[in-house]
Amino acid sequence: MSSSLTAPAPASDGVRRGAILAVILVSYFMIVLDNSIVFTGLTRIREDLGFTTAGLSWVQNAYALVFGGLLLLGARAGDILGRRRMFVIGLVIFSVASLAIGLSTNAAWMIGARAIQGIGSAILAPTSLALLAATFPEGPERTRAVAGYGSVAGLGASFGLVLGGVLADLLTWRVGFLINVPIGIVLLIAALRFVPAGERSTGRFDIGGAITSTVGMTLVVYAITRTAETGWTDALTLVLLAAGLVVLAAFVLIEWRAAQPILPLRVFANRVRTGAFAARLLFAGAMFGYFFFISQYMQGTLGFTPLQAGLGFLPMSIVQFVVAVNVSRLTRRFGNTALLTVGLVITAIGMLWLSRVDTDQPYWLAVALPMVLLGLGQGLGFAPLTAAGITDIEPRDAGAASGLVNVAHQLGGALGVSIMVAVAATGDTSTTAAGIAAQTTDGITTGALLLVLAIIAAVTLIVPGTRALNARLRTSSASSTSTTPAD
Repeated sequence: MSSSLTAPAPASDGVRRGAILAVILVSYFMIVLDNSIVFTGLTRIREDLGFTTAGLSWVQNAYALVFGGLLLLGARAGDILGRRRMFVIGLVIFSVASLAIGLSTNAAWMIGARAIQGIGSAILAPTSLALLAATFPEGPERTRAVAGYGSVAGLGASFGLVLGGVLADLLTWRVGFLINVPIGIVLLIAALRFVPAGERSTGRFDIGGAITSTVGMTLVVYAITRTAETGWTDALTLVLLAAGLVVLAAFVLIEWRAAQPILPLRVFANRVRTGAFAARLLFAGAMFGYFFFISQYMQGTLGFTPLQAGLGFLPMSIVQFVVAVNVSRLTRRFGNTALLTVGLVITAIGMLWLSRVDTDQPYWLAVALPMVLLGLGQGLGFAPLTAAGITDIEPRDAGAASGLVNVAHQLGGALGVSIMVAVAATGDTSTTAAGIAAQTTDGITTGALLLVLAIIAAVTLIVPGTRALNARLRTSSASSTSTTPAD
């Protein structure tokens, strides 16, 4: 490749940083968008490619499992091989996979391409955040850049739900993926022009940890999803589940012995962090399942078009955005733990309300009003959960803890959808309006139970752990004050 492509062109520092930030934010927006755009197009995807209800869950699960399973390895690759190089590689993989998804002609093709897209996301997401940290020094500039990064996550998820419905209704769901190709090409040119190659660190890849974690979670999720069609007595399903648990046990053993583990087990030594990881996994599982079922309920039972279904998520999206932009001020007033706990409780109440849907209930009462509670709960809970996940972390483990927050989110989403689909499959599995309503009720009720478990994790681990940490800090502060000589 010529030097004109490998070396960033001369530019003023301000222009270069602005260009790098634009590349980072647009690439991350593209990732988040594709994580949610698929939900409101699920009904049309099922019709076009011949999915079953259980098979349809793999449109999301294949992406989330690979994304979450390789996320820590992707971050490590950026450190060792160079962040710009890995950013470009991830962008190419993501764009090519998006093209394959848009051209898919059957279910297997779609699922395989979504898995490959997850590989691209697992490289892009951590590399883009690392580029942001390397480009903007501590201070107001980084604060603004990080705020933009966080806003993109919320806006991308909400916008994806609406855009997915618009495209599926007015054009085709395929456009939502095909549009990534020209955007990817523009980002590729901009990255090669403006993003510096950067420094590389020495180290080794924990390939064994990456493989066992991804394979283990995939087997467990596949086994749970398989129960929707075969039940819990099927021999192959039980073998797959057992194999998945064995592989995950091997992953723990590998990480215990590895000199440079992809996931240092010491990050779980803190109760607050452990509770945050567990609560986020359960929280994300409930919310991903909610997107999966409610988008189909609005179209299959209420008779909404994909466009109307996308707009139907606005009561949640608007409230979540308004609360999220004020959450830092609320945290200063009420504290991180209080917001986290209240957010989980409000979300659980909204989910329980939403689980009462039926064939003859109006949208505003059955869906829109509980969505307001879900938006409020998510807006209050997600940011404090993120902060709890990196509480009292050593600098050497900051990257692993931050990565684990995202891993819990992605793998939790895949696991939650699988569990909710498996439970829903125990009842009416027809695609009639009544059948979809019954499946939604069973699935969303299961999601509410996942949120109850998240609340238990918060109350038993995060709350007492935070109190103990605060008491320790007060004692340390008092000790330092008492030993300081008086003026």
